[in-house]
Amino acid sequence: MTEVDAIVIGAGMSGMYQLHLLRQLGLGVQVIEAGSEVGGTWYWNRYPGCRFDSESYSYCFSFDEEMLQEWDWSEHFAPQPETFAYLRRVADKLDLRRDIRFDTRVASAHWQEREGHWLVRCEDGYEARARYLVTAVGILSIPVIPNFPGRDSFAGPSFHTSDWPRGGIELAGKRVAVVGTGATGVQVIQEMAKVAGHLTVIQKEPNWCKPLCNAPIAPEEMADIKARYAEIFRSCRESDAGFVHNWDPRTTFEVGDEEREAFYERKYGERGFAFWLSNFSDLAVDEKAARLASDFLARKIRSRVNDPETAEKLIPKDHLFGTRRVPMETRYYEVFNQPNVDLIDVNADPLVEITPDGMRFGSGFVPLDAIIYATGFDAVRGAFDKIDIVGKGGLTLREKWDDGPVTFLGLQSHGFPNFFMIVGPHSGATFCNVPRCAEQNVEFVAELIGHMEGRGLARCEASAAAEDDWTTQVLDQADQLLAGRTNSWFTGINHNIEGRGRRKMLLYTLGQQYFLQTCREIVAQDYRGFDMAPQRPAA
Repeated sequence: MTEVDAIVIGAGMSGMYQLHLLRQLGLGVQVIEAGSEVGGTWYWNRYPGCRFDSESYSYCFSFDEEMLQEWDWSEHFAPQPETFAYLRRVADKLDLRRDIRFDTRVASAHWQEREGHWLVRCEDGYEARARYLVTAVGILSIPVIPNFPGRDSFAGPSFHTSDWPRGGIELAGKRVAVVGTGATGVQVIQEMAKVAGHLTVIQKEPNWCKPLCNAPIAPEEMADIKARYAEIFRSCRESDAGFVHNWDPRTTFEVGDEEREAFYERKYGERGFAFWLSNFSDLAVDEKAARLASDFLARKIRSRVNDPETAEKLIPKDHLFGTRRVPMETRYYEVFNQPNVDLIDVNADPLVEITPDGMRFGSGFVPLDAIIYATGFDAVRGAFDKIDIVGKGGLTLREKWDDGPVTFLGLQSHGFPNFFMIVGPHSGATFCNVPRCAEQNVEFVAELIGHMEGRGLARCEASAAAEDDWTTQVLDQADQLLAGRTNSWFTGINHNIEGRGRRKMLLYTLGQQYFLQTCREIVAQDYRGFDMAPQRPAA
């Protein structure tokens, strides 16, 4: 049995930073990580085409000026191998691995009321206990593959994109299927189209995609970025979602048709999420505004895809632009002009079964050598549901969240003392450039624990009233947004999960500035909303 002051689950960016800050408080910390290295998302996802869609220099850690100055990004949107190397370098520099137990998956975490600590048990039999438990499990870390008829009968290689073979796989000249056209699917499809002998793209729900507009970063440009890091991070803090992009103050209908079209065209050609997050300020709330932006993108798709029937299949009909996560692409639509690529819309041509040597659809049989599932994740709460988390009185987190997550600031849930969530449901770091906003989550938790340590307080638990108020605010705000009324993983929907109907909004959508101001006020009011107490005497 390992006994420490704090246990952190997950060694991605959030878990790494949390370990660093808790160490600075003088606490003994044990990080438990299912993978064999640090990196989280950037450890697990190694599929071809995997890369940032946040600007590289806005995604990195901001707390160490020396690290900022010594690391050079090669592209505005770095590929996975570079990001993974960066995070390993951070782990080396801060000597993090000595407090991380790798290749260990947490099975349960139970609050021991009498002792006032958390007992964590792992699938390999390892046990640890600590006063504080922090989850840094990520919002997209539990992959989902639908139970297609005959799925397990396929004789060739088949895998989820987050489980890409670690030693690589040779697919050149092969007959390959990619199932799914979300953000990950778009990235991997672009790369598979370059090497596959024949690529079959299997789509259920097309998405509104925007050009990434990536480019190399020349040495002189990297030097300029290093000189402007303080400005870049300040700009991210001042934006609604932690990006270098922020809303245009005008609304869609304040400008004429010609000026609006020119604005759309300019944003379409700018890097990253510019067309989404620096569009007109009413895009997220005005259906007519979102319709105009969607119509612009539909015209772009039709202009880039040669076959009109295929183009129409690639244009979403069930949601407007900006109401779901927007995939970034590089010549994605041009893939469908290639003679070695076919698109199958399962709404019109349903998948009947998977056989040992291919897939059978209503229209006929498609022979295959490999199947790649880009079918998404059990987002935001999936990793919490995988762990048997039990609080006071035997209450499980799954039971408490049966009708949707209930949290205070997305950081705690009543009934679970000393249990902190980084990028938890309804946290200010969910609908956000995650590293920018997650840093704030990590710092808030570290400062709160430091406050407890300094005052001799043993327990911290969100009050029922505080979490009810916070959850109500989050859900009420979501109802004002088009995204809150659209089925997506934002609202707990993944059609690849059997029996998963529409749930409540999982993300925080009130804007980063409101979240930061709320946190400042809570701290100034002696951590209002958090009930803290000294150790309860043993009976």
